Amino acid sequence: MAARFPRPCRVSTEDAPLKALLLPFDAGTLAWPAQGRVLFLRARDGGPLRRYDRARLRCEQGFKPLADGLRRAGLDVVPELDEADAGAALVLVLPPRQREEARALLARAVALAAPGARVVAAAANDEGARSREKDLQQLAGLDGSLSKHHCRVFWTPPLQGPADPALAAQWRQADAVRPVLGGRFHSRPGVFAWDGIDAASALLAAHLPADLRGRGADLGAGWGYLAAEVLERAPGGTALDLYEAEHRALELARRNLAGARVAPGFHWHDVTAGLPRGGSDFIVSNPPFHAHDRGDRPELGQRFIEVAAQALRPGGRLLLVANRHLPYEGTLARAFPLARVLAEGGGFKVIEALREAAR
Repeated sequence: MAARFPRPCRVSTEDAPLKALLLPFDAGTLAWPAQGRVLFLRARDGGPLRRYDRARLRCEQGFKPLADGLRRAGLDVVPELDEADAGAALVLVLPPRQREEARALLARAVALAAPGARVVAAAANDEGARSREKDLQQLAGLDGSLSKHHCRVFWTPPLQGPADPALAAQWRQADAVRPVLGGRFHSRPGVFAWDGIDAASALLAAHLPADLRGRGADLGAGWGYLAAEVLERAPGGTALDLYEAEHRALELARRNLAGARVAPGFHWHDVTAGLPRGGSDFIVSNPPFHAHDRGDRPELGQRFIEVAAQALRPGGRLLLVANRHLPYEGTLARAFPLARVLAEGGGFKVIEALREAAR
């Protein structure tokens, strides 16, 4: 189950929430700290950020394409900050749409701020900016806000911890890992299909061939449902590599497959950047196809197909599930000598594609 890619994967100076986040500093309403560490949660690189001293900036970004962009820009980035990073002179936040995840992120931001420091957050209007502003106000109080670029930026007064510690603890607990699906798996808010099995993955699982053998890979593995089904339904599978761009989801997959009959490999990786050639006997995938604005991004799934063709050994098989309307047939025809639809249902299609066998 692939994490749905936020947009943009390649961050530009047109990143409106990032531009909005830095408005109070651009306008002189707030001052960039002259000393002390600056933390940036859900960080993204872009032109607006480059106007400020970034030597003391430490970033948290769990989505691999964006984390890679931050590293290329020379920034210090980790998938998740911890308590050792507390005591920041300023905490910047770009909270996500998902309510529980966003509230927990704001609570963490307040906890990471040093006494007298501020938390500054921004969100697009159509991504819940008003709700996130109210959340921060309820948690720690507000000292100001601005609206521009179809976004809102809002900030706390100098802090001495959360105004409501019980609320902060409640919000962090609401984002905690918990059992789902009768306890068979564990998940948490913010990952794709976090509290259930999406229909596309269920359709693919139901039509997995039992004769899959050798080394497999799951491209866009999410929290591990499809990989678990592969290992249960295909006893000939001797190894399985999970590739997932969202660190939050991959850590759940580690937990969910801890007792699997074979020890999988877990790779925090952007599949669109490519994989080693010829390393897999079979590949399964429910590739991403949505941007953060919920618009279709068929080029993501098309790239997954291209990468799968390169990663398969001669005679290898790709098992792919996709929305019926997505234009994958042309890419499949160019990448594989043979492809066929195994099943359809609920607006989805399961496709099997075969690489040409070695001569």
